[in-house]
Amino acid sequence: MTGSAKGPTLELDIDPAWGDSPGPPYADWDAWAQTTAAAAAAEVPPIARRNLLVSLVLGDDEEVHALNKEWRDRDRPTNVLSFPMLDADELADIGDAMPIMLGDIVMAHGVCLREADEKSVALAKHATHLLVHGLLHLAGYDHETSEADAEEMEALEVRILARLGIADPYGDRE
Repeated sequence: MTGSAKGPTLELDIDPAWGDSPGPPYADWDAWAQTTAAAAAAEVPPIARRNLLVSLVLGDDEEVHALNKEWRDRDRPTNVLSFPMLDADELADIGDAMPIMLGDIVMAHGVCLREADEKSVALAKHATHLLVHGLLHLAGYDHETSEADAEEMEALEVRILARLGIADPYGDRE
């Protein structure tokens, strides 16, 4: 489990496939997760609390496929799933003392690796984008509610990734 004064505490469960993959530009996946969460918290103050807990599963495609089918009625694996435990109002009202679960994020290794290859980016960079995306969902952002919400969420993702030295994953947009 990792945490910082400036971001949520992440508890990782890592499938062996992730451990065998080219790792992030940080010391390890655990350090990568906390570095990413701290960058997100710098742009999204409601999640800038160490007492917020996030379960991050770096899983396999089968695990994510089963969750996607059960919770979203989509019979296929996807790159990342987020399961918020708090809504935006609850998040705004929590204090700093008691640990509280912000939510769960689950990422599918095979899907993430294929997408990274298709985009010609390192797995760690693509996984960073997906972790940021998942954290924003836990913070109450949703790109499926409207085009304006999608644009707001994408802009936040781009700013957070820039803090980490990662280029805009959406490429050249007008």
